[in-house]
Amino acid sequence: MRQYLDLLRTILNQGIPRDDRTGVGTRAIFGHTMRFDLAEGFPLLTTKKVNLKSIIHELLWFIQGSTNTKYLNAQGVHIWDDCATNDGELGPIYGEQWRGWLNRDGERIDQLNHVIELLKLRPTSRRLLVSAWNVGDLSAMSLPPCSPFFQLWAAEGRLSCMMYQRSGDVFLGVPFDIASHSLLTMMIAQVVGLRPGHFIHVLADVHLYNTHIEQAKLQLTREPRALPRMLLNPAVSSIDEFRFEDFELVDYNPHPRIQAPRTKVV
Repeated sequence: MRQYLDLLRTILNQGIPRDDRTGVGTRAIFGHTMRFDLAEGFPLLTTKKVNLKSIIHELLWFIQGSTNTKYLNAQGVHIWDDCATNDGELGPIYGEQWRGWLNRDGERIDQLNHVIELLKLRPTSRRLLVSAWNVGDLSAMSLPPCSPFFQLWAAEGRLSCMMYQRSGDVFLGVPFDIASHSLLTMMIAQVVGLRPGHFIHVLADVHLYNTHIEQAKLQLTREPRALPRMLLNPAVSSIDEFRFEDFELVDYNPHPRIQAPRTKVV
């Protein structure tokens, strides 16, 4: 995944110092695009080990429409705990917006199911977009979505996805986001009878926290290895039927994990 390493290098060499709400400080650039051909392998970093278990369970949690951390915690995943109330509530974040956007008439709109059905009926539609940036709900969210929306595009029997990210923690968060939306693309492709295409990642404010700079430099000394393959259970035909056991990562041979402090959400 030289695309990711090139991004790290660009931030280190060209990024400018910026204050941020956490008080840690960052080095950042504004505007960057990466493209991954999913036919060439699953884009999971090999220059450090990435926790795929958390990625899969978080994605399944979004698809469930859940906004409480109970499911995640039951699976040993705690990436949202710092944002949650004592009873695990996070407000109307991704899951609710994807599966139950509340319109002005009080109707719940299942955006994810809508784009899947539209893909089946009109695969060349230019309206295959799912948004989590519900302006009326932002103040009730524990954290406004860092990845506000994604758009799907079908052509020549393949399904591609472009995701816009307003804010990207390049060392810890962005590798998760690449893998998560790539996997989502593969899942949707399977249920609509298409092959996975490209994942295009559009980043706005993409930053490296000052506490991650030495870790990024270490990662850049490592040579990327061959990408793994992600196998999906071919018997699954509905986005709501996927379970953790339906995913198998094959031939993942990463360099060792690089420890880095998580930045507390404030």
